[in-house]
This record gives sequence, structure tokens and C-alpha cells, in this order.
Amino acid sequence: RFLERLLTRRISDMKENTCRYSLICNEQGGTRDDVIVYRFSGHWLLVVNASNREKILDHMQTVSDGFDKIKIADQTASTAMIAVQGPRVIDQIARFSNEVPALKRYSFCEKNLLVVKLIISRTGYTGEDGVEVIMPARMTDMIVKTMLKQGGDEAQEVLKPAGLGARDSLRLEAGMALYGHELDEHIDPLTAGLNFAVSLDKGETDADRAADIPGFIGQNALKQLTEKGLPRKLVGLKLDGKRTARQGMDVRRGDQVVGSVTSGCVSPTLGYPIAMAFVDSACEVGESLSIAIGSRLTEAEIVPLPFYKRS
Repeated sequence: RFLERLLTRRISDMKENTCRYSLICNEQGGTRDDVIVYRFSGHWLLVVNASNREKILDHMQTVSDGFDKIKIADQTASTAMIAVQGPRVIDQIARFSNEVPALKRYSFCEKNLLVVKLIISRTGYTGEDGVEVIMPARMTDMIVKTMLKQGGDEAQEVLKPAGLGARDSLRLEAGMALYGHELDEHIDPLTAGLNFAVSLDKGETDADRAADIPGFIGQNALKQLTEKGLPRKLVGLKLDGKRTARQGMDVRRGDQVVGSVTSGCVSPTLGYPIAMAFVDSACEVGESLSIAIGSRLTEAEIVPLPFYKRS
């Protein structure tokens, strides 16, 4: 019941060993954070954005005051997560595990490596397949080396460290929102195109009332927004030339500013500049707009999201 109040998406129907993407909103419907929730047999795990950790912890403590028997443990400093993602990852993992490659999307398992317990999930935030491994922070170096060694020479050849810049370009190709860009305290999840992660009828169905499931914080604000109609929407833009759009740059239709860029880069996969932007809801796919990059206007076509989808 506490998590149902906290999260925008219905989670009581989750099965054990599954994960679900959701959001945490403020009373105005703005986004405090986007999260992944894991359901274990005896507890739940929330993976939040590291930059929002303290804010979300404070918020959780405040919300928990209205519920009995809630225990919140912050395991950030004692754990680490390694995301291993790419088209050949599952083949590599199959070399030393039969269980992990069999995981369905948005599910997880617990594995022992030597004396260490690992949580291995299959969610992904790059548009490619792969897994995330949660482990004790003090053991990270040893575990990574052991996994590479067990994978043999080929694993060490194809698995390489990648920073947040690489991850950012890949999630942008996949049309995925990133907190601080397409989401923040003033941007609601509906405008960001995340309707699938918002249960607007939470607490109002017969089943919810029977189980005493509450609505979520910000629900009324999002319902009112839906009734009025969204003034903006998130779109993909394909840019002409080689110049890259950056967050905050104006998007124009003729002399009129109709939106603002949220993310942009040169797509490593597609080979040309792409961007996401919030624009007036009247803008349509195929329409030509322009972006003010420095003192020049660069033509940009509205294209469907995602820019890239793995086969």
C-alpha cells in the first residue's frame, strides 16, 4: 500500500522476481524521479537515479509516516550495479549460466558467485538486450574480473567499459526519457510520453477498493491534465547537416518558437544528428521545423520514436 501511494504505476499485481518501471510524482504531477521496482518474496527494492537518492529517501520517509510497519533501508553505499548490454551479451552470459539467458524481460534472479550473492535483472536502458548485476560494492572489481575470466578470451574481447556518455547516446536512439532532460519536477510523465507507467485509475477500481489500495501522489493533477488535453508532447527530430542540438535550444516553426530541445547528439548507429524535444501538441510527424543552433537555424524533421529499434 505504501508503494502504491508512492508510485504512479500499479504494482500490487507484480509477481515475485519481476521488475517494473514506474515514476514518483509530486502533488502537481511533476516527476520527482523515474525508478525500477523489484519484487522479492519478503521485500521490495527500488532502484532510483543516484542524483535523486537523498531527495527520494526524504520523500519516502515523509510518505511512510502514514503507514504502519514500513522499514526503509538505503543500500546505496554498500552496493554497486554493472550494466552489461549489447547484441552479443546474452550469448556471452550463456557460457557460464543457463538461468540468466532464460530470464524474461523485466524479471530477475539471484545467483551466487563464489561467496557473493548477485541480483541479475533483464531490464535495459540502452535499447539493446542485456542484464544489470547488483553486487556488494567492495567486491565489484573481483566480480567483474571473475565474470570476464569465466567468459574466456572472446568475452574479454567484446566486453568493454562504457561511460554515461555512451549510455546517453544509446538511450536517446531508443527514444527513452532521461531524468534531468525529458523528466524533472516540472515535467509530468504524460507529456513525456510515459502513459504506460501511469495508472490513472489506481485506487478507484473495485479490486483496488477491496484491497484498500490508495491512489498515488500527483494522480489528481495528472487526471486534470488529461481532461484538459496536453499542450506539449515529446517528439523525435532528425537534423540536417552535422551540427548537434543541445538541451534548451529553441525549436521553431517559421518565426514562432514552438518548443525546446531536451536531448541531442550525433547518433552513433544512424550517423546523423538526432534530438528529442517538447513541442506544441499540434506539431505532427513529417513536419519540418528548425532549431536555433548558435546564430544559425538548422532544419529538423519530426520523425517517429524510437529512432532505432533492435531487431
